[in-house]
Amino acid sequence: MKQRDPSPTQEDMHPATAALAPFRRLQWPALLVGAIGVVAALFGAFFSWDEFWPSYLLAYSFWLEIALGCLGLLMVHHLVGGRWSTLICRLLEAGAMTLPLLTVLFIPLLFGLTTLYAWASPEQVQESQALQQKSLYLNVPFFMIRAALYFVVWNGLAYLLTRWSLEQDRTGAERLAPRMRRLSAVGLMLYILTATLAAYDWLMSLEPEWYSSIFGLLFIAGQALAALALAIIGLRLMARRFPAVTGWTQAFNDLGNLTLAFVMIWAYFSYSQFLIIWSVDFQEETIWYYHRMQGDWNQFGIFLIALHFGIPFFLLLWRGIKRNALLLTALAVLMLAARWADLYWLIMPAFWPSGLHLHWLDLALFVAVGGGWTARFIRHWTANSPIPQHDPRLGGTHERPAEVSPAEQGA
Repeated sequence: MKQRDPSPTQEDMHPATAALAPFRRLQWPALLVGAIGVVAALFGAFFSWDEFWPSYLLAYSFWLEIALGCLGLLMVHHLVGGRWSTLICRLLEAGAMTLPLLTVLFIPLLFGLTTLYAWASPEQVQESQALQQKSLYLNVPFFMIRAALYFVVWNGLAYLLTRWSLEQDRTGAERLAPRMRRLSAVGLMLYILTATLAAYDWLMSLEPEWYSSIFGLLFIAGQALAALALAIIGLRLMARRFPAVTGWTQAFNDLGNLTLAFVMIWAYFSYSQFLIIWSVDFQEETIWYYHRMQGDWNQFGIFLIALHFGIPFFLLLWRGIKRNALLLTALAVLMLAARWADLYWLIMPAFWPSGLHLHWLDLALFVAVGGGWTARFIRHWTANSPIPQHDPRLGGTHERPAEVSPAEQGA
């Protein structure tokens, strides 16, 4: 039997999606901005090949983090979610469905392996006994096989959950909710395993002589924060378009509480990793922190602690901020900036340990990857009913988005 593509079609579109028409028109500007970034990045690659690949890895990791965070939260929604997660379900599906694009965008990284990873260079492997000992795992063929497996798992989960969710919208079949719950139970374990290994492969192996068992959990906590930030921003846009739907304030409060929880989780994992490694004082492990405590990197780390933990932790303690859509949205934008800064701190000292290194390619590639990602996200989000139509956690049908009149479509 031919499988149905869960990507949105004209038949899938619910009348309520007309309220999202202004956002749908942003697809082409996003692609245009992305194309400008691509041209600038290719120009930069021609003159600064060694600068290009770290910047590309940084940009790719940031947008992948949001997509994987959306996939993880989507499975949490199907397992234990309530009304708050149902309101952002479509946002999470749209974020997860950018994974096919990110699968394609991973391919260019394969051409920069020898620049990014010491273990991918035969000459450097021959000179390092530690790399030789890890060569059974850290080698190019096995690296590519593992990456392919990660993307098969991630894309498969995103495809099935989105397909069944849209089918539930069309048919209201009660059998689909237990099916999505069962898949999410298995899928969440696969997601944690594959995301952890991907963090080891793509980020931690930039300095392959170093190892931390907490690193994968840090990566997953960051994904959750990035996805929550996107969900808060999207929820703010939806609340403005569907004022008749009840429960927006409580949904913002719940998302704020969840963001506060993951801010503390990220801080706990970060501090635990630092405390254990620094107290044990093995040179092959402490060198990773030593690189990040030299020169400007030390000041950048202090700035990161304030941006990623101090400010959001203090603000999210206030109930009024969590229930204020505008203030919480501003904080969500701040959290996205913090996630980029954290990835920058994780990646760039591996190439420039002597001090902070900023290059215009960091921005160009962020825009290049982000333009395509944003266009794909908008396409999927705006072509389906923005709120599930047959989810029992939403209560009565009076709480669902109403059809939008032609006059309201142009508002």
